[in-house]
Amino acid sequence: MNTELLVSDATHFRIDYEINPYMHTDVQPDPVAANAEHDAIVAAHLAAGRLVEYVPAAPECPDMVFTANAAVVRGERAVLGFPPPERKAEMSYFEEWLVDRGYEVVEAPFPFSGQGDALACGDLLLAGHGQRTDQRMHAVLAKELDYDVIPLRTVGPRWYDLDLAIAVIDPHTLAYCPLALDEPSRGSLRALGLDLIEVGLDEASRLALNLISDGRTVTMTRGVPRLAAALRERRLHVVELDTTQLAKGGGGVRCTALTLDNPPRQGSR
Repeated sequence: MNTELLVSDATHFRIDYEINPYMHTDVQPDPVAANAEHDAIVAAHLAAGRLVEYVPAAPECPDMVFTANAAVVRGERAVLGFPPPERKAEMSYFEEWLVDRGYEVVEAPFPFSGQGDALACGDLLLAGHGQRTDQRMHAVLAKELDYDVIPLRTVGPRWYDLDLAIAVIDPHTLAYCPLALDEPSRGSLRALGLDLIEVGLDEASRLALNLISDGRTVTMTRGVPRLAAALRERRLHVVELDTTQLAKGGGGVRCTALTLDNPPRQGSR
């Protein structure tokens, strides 16, 4: 899992609008530092043995660095994101990249935050709603990608995407912030019978859960020592990186990469 990733770049990253509580147009990222942060994330992926594909950011798309919202991919199929209007221009670039590489691309008929609200865990898809994704997308994802969808509702705009509230560590382990989810969603997670690592509101608010794990190496933001320690206790290699500039757009490590290697269900298309 998470060994083939699509990234863009931070060349045009800036705050032109405010579509989540982390964004403020009067607090702009430092361009040099933002590019250095992104370069370090890519370098960490390569050091972990992950394959990194690249689509260049377009000047008119300041959030294109956050490629996770582009789509959700399983096997040779991809369901495109349906982002807020401010990010609509990104979709044509991502669609072109996917089509050129042979993916069968499906348009989202309802608002959908792509992989940001669709986290694969084996044949399960942890699917967010309540903020940017219309719950009607869950049936679309189940049909088009053949996942068993687990609906999960985040409780406010701070958790505008599910990947700020939950992280898939391996097919048997999740990290999550209980206070970021409503009670039925917490019950749904507990019912899965997986190993659940609870993360406090303080670390989750610092984008602790916006991480990438391939089941051996976890690449995550620095400054969240309790989660990092819990992962190391499970004998995972943990790489902690600075994401100060990217966080000004409300994104962290997970937001900057679209997973391309989610395998199809055994015996399916």
